[in-house]
Amino acid sequence: MSRKPLVGITGRRVQLGLITGTDDRYATACTDTFMTAFATRVAKAGGVPVHLPYGAAPLDACEWMSGVVITGGQDVHPARWGGDTSVVRDVDPRLDPHAHDTERDDYEFTLTRAALDRGLPLLGVCRGMQLLNVALGGTLIADLPPGPVPHLSLLAAPTDGDPEHRVRFEPGSTAARVFGDSAVTNSWHHQAVDRCGTGLVVTGRTSDGVAEAMEVPGAPILGVQWHPEWMERDDPAMAWIVDEARKRQEIEYVH
Repeated sequence: MSRKPLVGITGRRVQLGLITGTDDRYATACTDTFMTAFATRVAKAGGVPVHLPYGAAPLDACEWMSGVVITGGQDVHPARWGGDTSVVRDVDPRLDPHAHDTERDDYEFTLTRAALDRGLPLLGVCRGMQLLNVALGGTLIADLPPGPVPHLSLLAAPTDGDPEHRVRFEPGSTAARVFGDSAVTNSWHHQAVDRCGTGLVVTGRTSDGVAEAMEVPGAPILGVQWHPEWMERDDPAMAWIVDEARKRQEIEYVH
């Protein structure tokens, strides 16, 4: 079958007033935004990228998608995983991209569970990996202390990362099959996976022990803490989700 697989990609919602030059008459209107690099990389790998706004009902969307990407962004609300809620500011996330966004959390949690229930391949990127972990009952490290490995890099995207940020992968894991024994990656995060959610295992870490890749053994579920869409080189994570989506599409076609 030659039909390309549909890969759903999540985004966020902001007010148009955040965009310089917006006419004041509709500055308070909202726009759904998505990182272009995800769509570009998915298309290059042979898939059809589909942007999923909050109005795309997760259960219905998963009836059409053959794969899902949960993208990066602001922190998951700490109430979701038992964290310190005093850090949450009373700020509209449509006006501040760094503010906690319960609407986005709700959408992506529901989408993640729907994808997992249907057995759809899923790639969680940065926030997406942390959200996957929390969705399965895991917890997070609220704020990584400074150390020898730069996790909140000062480098601008796109970049292949600081040479000190090398991730080593567990032999025999999906991550090792996709990325090899180790890989230098970019990094822009201050939180990290702490206790793994049900069924998840960490299969990639930096030398300081920070979780950088996780998966469900035997299932097409992979989380990476870096940004494959913003690597200068072609990161195989994007080809992986398209390949797995194509396999899923072929299974659905047979049935």
